[in-house]
Amino acid sequence: MKVEQIYTGCLAEAAYYIESQGEAVIIDPLRETEPYLQRAQADGAKIKYVLETHFHADFVSGHIDLAKKSGATIVFGPTAKPGYDAYVAKDHEVFKVGKVSIEVLHTPGHTLESTTYLLRDENNQPYAIFTGDTLFMGDVGRPDLVQKVKADITPDYLAGLLFDSLRNKIMPLPDDVIVYPGHGAGSACGKKMDKETSSSLGKQKQFNYALRADMSKAEFIEAVTEGLVEPPQYFPENVLMNVLGNVKGMDDILVVGNKALPPVEFEKVWKEKNAIIIDARKKENFADAFIPGSYFIGLDDAFAPWVGTLVLDIKQPILLITEEGKEKEAIIRLARVGYDHTIGFLKGGVEAWKKAGKKTENLQQLSAHDFAELFQQQPNLQVIDVRRKSEYDSEHLIDVPNFPLDFIHKHVKNLNKENTYYLHCAGGYRSVIASSILRSYGFKNLVNIQGGYNALSKTNLSRTDRKEMLTEL
Repeated sequence: MKVEQIYTGCLAEAAYYIESQGEAVIIDPLRETEPYLQRAQADGAKIKYVLETHFHADFVSGHIDLAKKSGATIVFGPTAKPGYDAYVAKDHEVFKVGKVSIEVLHTPGHTLESTTYLLRDENNQPYAIFTGDTLFMGDVGRPDLVQKVKADITPDYLAGLLFDSLRNKIMPLPDDVIVYPGHGAGSACGKKMDKETSSSLGKQKQFNYALRADMSKAEFIEAVTEGLVEPPQYFPENVLMNVLGNVKGMDDILVVGNKALPPVEFEKVWKEKNAIIIDARKKENFADAFIPGSYFIGLDDAFAPWVGTLVLDIKQPILLITEEGKEKEAIIRLARVGYDHTIGFLKGGVEAWKKAGKKTENLQQLSAHDFAELFQQQPNLQVIDVRRKSEYDSEHLIDVPNFPLDFIHKHVKNLNKENTYYLHCAGGYRSVIASSILRSYGFKNLVNIQGGYNALSKTNLSRTDRKEMLTEL
């Protein structure tokens, strides 16, 4: 028996490969199918099942395309109603895979169809559970996402179901069972996941606040619903794509998107298609020279989730600027979250744009050291902190307002275009994104603080408000 976690850090997503006696199973695959087909081929195995733990909100699953290419059967847990051919399993139904078996444990709570898969070894002993978004390391799946699709399914109702699922289906299992979750730290599908991407159930019973043995259902509901912020706006769109199945294959998306457009043609397509330009280079390169009106969202961080959060129309035509050789990667990462309408990239990049006589702008920047000195001398500087509220609440510059990047489109009206704003995040990535978006709204007087709060905290800056981090319950 082989069990492998296939982890994609930029989405904080875990898919799984299980193989026994030439038969294989894939759990929660991403949209591109080749990694899974190649993995099975390397073992000389045939993919028998593609198991889905639930209808995902944060990415478009590759289960349909993978099933077509491999001949595998798509399996969902009880109550799922997919709009395509798939097998909807019964609670406690068992699937044989070589010499091992996988039992279906219906664990509603994150969603109504959420299912955990219990892997039993060759001796029929519980070996591992694949929990999807039901149980994470140090956390559980948020119970408020279904409400974005079905308004009458309240977070409190789902949290109650999740309490029962954990205590009736998962916690009775042996402590040495390995827990393999669907996500790790950084995913918006939970609140406070640990950095580990697997653990024993016994360890989770000991340290995961949601598995506290003496916790009442009322306490649990309050704990898992407290402090939830609005999920990224693309989540409901991804759910519908996964439910209905009306999605393109990755091969077709690449044929359309992976087109090199010289500057003149790039500009023509930009205007004719009312496209948005996403500049996915490194933040330093963007600051030096960028096309006016373009968004910076760099590939070297959580590229796709930030596109999904900030590009409000999932069908928006997109033109790309990337470092040479990174074009295909950017298109694939966009498609993972349902942004299928990439229509080309700038051939030769920004240098070719400048050589063609096209206009560029730059972003004014200030080192953390220089800003700290200026901030001490001029207490009335207009500074905005674009980190998430939880980061801001733990520690921030005194008298500096929180302006989370996640909601920049909603709150841009609260800023004055005549003011000069100094922007910072934690490390400098998000503040450049925020600056690029504000520039597209017509804000000209913007200064990015290099290195963000992490760099500021190493200066002699005294105007900070630090609060002791409290464990959330």
